[in-house]
Amino acid sequence: PAPHVFVNPEILESADQRSVYEEGCLSIPDYYAEVERPAAVRVKYLDRDGKLQEIEAEGLMATCLQHEIDHLNGVLFIDHISKLKRDMVVRKFKKLARDKAGNK
Repeated sequence: PAPHVFVNPEILESADQRSVYEEGCLSIPDYYAEVERPAAVRVKYLDRDGKLQEIEAEGLMATCLQHEIDHLNGVLFIDHISKLKRDMVVRKFKKLARDKAGNK
């Protein structure tokens, strides 16, 4: 299938029903966590030609859209997990950054 292009996407509606998928991200390498999000969303966006479009997505596509739109809003998937788990991940990456800086 051809790649999807979403310019300036915006979530218009989110379902009340929730779904859980294991998410990961290149921003936080080698860490994965189950994230609960709305099971379906309606998103408006501009296509590659600048034409306004809407898509109703459910399942994994809905999760992917929400994950990527979160990035545009400065939110990472770890912002959707418990504070305890998030704090553990942040500590781990801070330690890795310190260790890396010390080895230079």
